[in-house]
Amino acid sequence: MRYGRRLAGTALAITIVAAMPTMPARADDHPPVTHATPPDAEAAARERAALSEAIALGGLWIETQRRYARIPAISVAVARGDQTVWSRGFGTIDRKENVPASGDTLYSICSISKLFTAVAVMQQWEQGRLRLDEPVTTYLPWATLAPDPRESVPVTLRGLLTHSAGLPRESAHPYWTGPDFPFPTRDEVRAGITGQPPLYPASTTFQYSNLGITLAGEAVEAVSGEPYADYVTSRILAPLGLTSTRPGVPADRYGKDLAVGWGALTADGERPEVRLFDPRGITPAAGFTSSVNDLAKFASWQFRLLRSGTPEVLRAATLREMQRVHYITPDRETAWGLGFATYQIDGRNMVGHGGSCPGYRSTLMIDPASETAIAVAMNAMDDPGLYARGIGALLASRLTAAVYPAPEGEALDLDSYAGIYGGQPWGPDSVILPWAGGLAWAELATGDPLGDLGRLKPLGGDRFRVVTAKGEERDVVTFIRDSKGAVAGAERFGNVSPLVRRLR
Repeated sequence: MRYGRRLAGTALAITIVAAMPTMPARADDHPPVTHATPPDAEAAARERAALSEAIALGGLWIETQRRYARIPAISVAVARGDQTVWSRGFGTIDRKENVPASGDTLYSICSISKLFTAVAVMQQWEQGRLRLDEPVTTYLPWATLAPDPRESVPVTLRGLLTHSAGLPRESAHPYWTGPDFPFPTRDEVRAGITGQPPLYPASTTFQYSNLGITLAGEAVEAVSGEPYADYVTSRILAPLGLTSTRPGVPADRYGKDLAVGWGALTADGERPEVRLFDPRGITPAAGFTSSVNDLAKFASWQFRLLRSGTPEVLRAATLREMQRVHYITPDRETAWGLGFATYQIDGRNMVGHGGSCPGYRSTLMIDPASETAIAVAMNAMDDPGLYARGIGALLASRLTAAVYPAPEGEALDLDSYAGIYGGQPWGPDSVILPWAGGLAWAELATGDPLGDLGRLKPLGGDRFRVVTAKGEERDVVTFIRDSKGAVAGAERFGNVSPLVRRLR
């Protein structure tokens, strides 16, 4: 069976705080809570309300996007400080489309695996067993590339962790080729490296390299005396309580709590099935499985460590060293820390990593300054960053939005207006939801949830003023009620958008 013949959906249920009436909760929803260190109770309540409204809109937007793109399953989690403030699954994870996705669903996280390998390297660096600028052949005498006549400095662990060592992108095996995806064993990786010439002289060019991070994992094993999988499990995953994260892909859980993989969307609107793969010798670079809940917990550990300064798996100074820029390309377009990608969004310094393996895409976006992180995973070859950036934009917009006061002498029931409003034949349906003391009117089908978001300022008596993103006050929207007094549509410029579906 190919996905796409039937759109298996999930109820658009979103759990928010008790003060905000909403739809019935799903068992996999994690309700928003306040930031770990609110300045006072009133500020905590404001943040809780803001998170609730942003998440309500974000959940509807993701589910709509998932349906349009025919993505079988998406899971998302948001961390704020020490807490996971929201996690949710959308769609189904098995071939028969019966098992719902959740925040605990397992996915291949592919290259996010590199962060765990980088942490392992830095643990050994703290203990003096590894040196970042020592030739990697000091620890792995067999890791000698084919002779290269070009002048070059040695390949080092710093070069491996920043993808600037000049190594080939991959081990000399076709493991990204379907349908079988023949990943090499460790012995095959070792045997093949001596026949691979470097692509560039070391420390001159950014070249993303799975081979490089695989060697970093091998170095950890060599100096620690422990098998790589055992090391990361006992020294990183277990101490951090990441019980859903493992080095490897558990085939026995495929289609149960491990999502099955699907390919890219074809021209006829279907997704071909993708076989499960075994990462074998490339596990340090691309072989972990995890859940978005565990990735959020991993981010919260980083916030806690940087805030407290108390050593936990790493020293805080070591994590800071990992998250600062160690290599930047001459055009300043690409920058990398030790294992972490480093970049900016709207002037904010971000770190994290993405992952892409056969049938799976994922991303972990971390803003250390605001202690906010967003993890997204899916079982299709689409861009998870679209959803992480969209949720981040909604959170930032709502958390900084000015709150409209209620009209004097009137008790507002903003939830009575919440619903899906028809847009046919002119365009897709829209959603209206409570937003910062008024309402937000958004088109869910757009790839940017803020792109067409308009605010409605309450005037009283079912009348709301349209306010643009620039703060300009425009025309008035009036809500129409039926004979029973329930909202039935929204009138603007003399035309009515009917209420298609309520959200309560």
